[in-house]
Amino acid sequence: MTETQKSKGGLQVRSGPLVSGAALVGVGGVIALVGIAIGGFHLLSAVRQLEVRPSELAKQKLAQARAAVAAAGAAGAGAWQNAPADSRAPVS
Repeated sequence: MTETQKSKGGLQVRSGPLVSGAALVGVGGVIALVGIAIGGFHLLSAVRQLEVRPSELAKQKLAQARAAVAAAGAAGAGAWQNAPADSRAPVS
């Protein structure tokens, strides 16, 4: 290469595909935001229609679980105490 011929150094980019890509990303972002807004709206409306608040429902389920554990423990102890004497003998 002679000194009179200068190479264009650096990155050469066509602006058309870049603009198209940026526009598509923008449109996709808007569509995603609309989808999030619609889903959030329906989720909030469903929560508002609940007869029992989620925190109250969680308390009720916890109380049910505790009652079930207590009942199972009492049933197991009762079965052990009411079993025939020979079935409680240690196995050697």
